Amino acid sequence: MQNKFPLTPRRIVVKLGTGILTSESGKIDTARIADICRQVNEIRNSGIQVIIVSSAAIGLGMARLGLKRRPRKLERLQACAAIGQTILIQLWQSGFEPFGTNVAQLLVTRDDLRSRSRHIAAMNTFNHILSEGVVPIVNENDSVSAEEIKFGDNDVLSAMVASLTGAGFLFILSTAPGLIDRDGEKTVVPVVEKITPEIERMAGGTTSATAVGGMITKIEAARIANRSGCGVFIGSGAEPDILLRLMRGESTGTFFVPSGLPMEAKKRWLAFFERPCGTVIVDNGAGKALREQGSSLLAIGVRGVDGSFDAGDIVNIASSDREIFARGVSRYPSTEIRGILGKDANGIRELYPKRTRLEVIHRNALVLLG
Repeated sequence: MQNKFPLTPRRIVVKLGTGILTSESGKIDTARIADICRQVNEIRNSGIQVIIVSSAAIGLGMARLGLKRRPRKLERLQACAAIGQTILIQLWQSGFEPFGTNVAQLLVTRDDLRSRSRHIAAMNTFNHILSEGVVPIVNENDSVSAEEIKFGDNDVLSAMVASLTGAGFLFILSTAPGLIDRDGEKTVVPVVEKITPEIERMAGGTTSATAVGGMITKIEAARIANRSGCGVFIGSGAEPDILLRLMRGESTGTFFVPSGLPMEAKKRWLAFFERPCGTVIVDNGAGKALREQGSSLLAIGVRGVDGSFDAGDIVNIASSDREIFARGVSRYPSTEIRGILGKDANGIRELYPKRTRLEVIHRNALVLLG
């Protein structure tokens, strides 16, 4: 199969919001799902693998239970998710049936991507499903994950999936036409080269009865995906042939330009998937060496430690004014770091004569966040 599109990624992720798949009452728009499946089929026929991150499970569950507003009680949200998810996956399979394409349901939580072993297992599962010519349909496992229902959203999940799978582009489709310049002429910002405080101020939340997030979470998703070398389009899923037009390079919506070089897989995991257990505070000299020279973090540049953690745990690295600018795997527990603050190699060897590696965090297990 030959790719006929100007954009030539090996793999893309398409995220579809609840508002674009359902009405406010939660009634599913089967015609739109069928049209998305048609576009995805055409993209796949060009040799590009497609992963779909689909919202709407809770909205569908609400409709089946006759609820007009998103429940506040956790157990009702979980019930809506469990009921709606079965309906959602059937709808996607029906949508791809005319093209002879199978779908696979993947329900994940942040915890599935934080553990290194589960992270690798999830990546291998995606790769195998895609190699079989199957379209993965991804959603948060809201029926069992209390934290994800309370804090989660599929925008950030889609960015994590894009990073996990090494996707070239992430298309976030919702009812929003893109990022709106609220301080200007209320027009769509066509290109964002860097996510600045000014860009963040343009974002707003959502007023939908069935959705969470809004442009705020889409900006966060773009930040994560961009740092992994993935370009992000935010646009309206109601636009005719939106996916095909984007793949043809048409200017519609907002494009967030990826960072110049993609991070290697392990560093993507460090940066976005693992929850840090504490913070190591460094002086200006160490901060400069990490940022500009790609150095390892040595004890002589460490000025303090926040939190309690073990060797092998993920920790934030912060400047003296507590600005977090990096993350990495600590070679020491927090108790030992407090005992070697500011010490040079000779001082550390006196305390730990059997140690052969003296870095607090080696540069190969460290990633800059800014």
